Amino acid sequence: MTKEEKWFKSWFNSPYYHILYQHRDYAEAEQFMKNLVDFLQPNPNSKILDLACGKGRHSVFLNKMGLNVTGMDLSEESILHAKQFENTTLHFKVHDMQLPIQENFQYIFNLFTSFGYFDSDKEHLNTLQHIYNGLEKNGIFVLDFFNIVKTKNQLVANEIKILNGIEFKIKRFIKDGYVYKTIAFEDKGNKYSFQEKVRGFDLEDLKKMFSKANFNLKHIFGNFDLDPYNPDTSDRLILIASK
Repeated sequence: MTKEEKWFKSWFNSPYYHILYQHRDYAEAEQFMKNLVDFLQPNPNSKILDLACGKGRHSVFLNKMGLNVTGMDLSEESILHAKQFENTTLHFKVHDMQLPIQENFQYIFNLFTSFGYFDSDKEHLNTLQHIYNGLEKNGIFVLDFFNIVKTKNQLVANEIKILNGIEFKIKRFIKDGYVYKTIAFEDKGNKYSFQEKVRGFDLEDLKKMFSKANFNLKHIFGNFDLDPYNPDTSDRLILIASK
């Protein structure tokens, strides 16, 4: 992999990533999990994989709902943090989603736009195939992605956020099918610059890739309340598929 491809490895392990995104709405995330579980009706004994789990907020809440959950993430720092919540039905592991999943699950969740980070569509397809292979027969995959159509229409090009006394200067732009976000700031006399880069897959793009990976697309939703998807107004693009 090139240096550019590895932006997520350094950024997600950085303490500044967690400072910048510290105000994520946990109540909203928990309501999404409640809605999703109510819709899917998993058996309490079902094994659920939260792939790219970050610090484990979704995993922990799913486990509190009585489910058997494994969280996996590329970030060693995030998994180290999440391990404090482990119990007999909640486990966390460091794992790169570009590699095969070594066990099988009834459900695999990939939440909060934790997909689209790679430089080629082939790499994204390979990742979907690893997810497919990581599911048991008739297993369910849930992809929660951002809505590129609304993002394009409402892109905020420049923004400044001051958090923990740090001024984050944020710039956003779209180029060659990717949404870029550059984050520049100073802290303790040092200058830092990071860049996020996410492939702007639309619904048709994802439908094609799901089909190539042999998924059977079952449901499409447009927000955490699982309302119908509308490309112009929906905040999210949530796909539910079966093996």
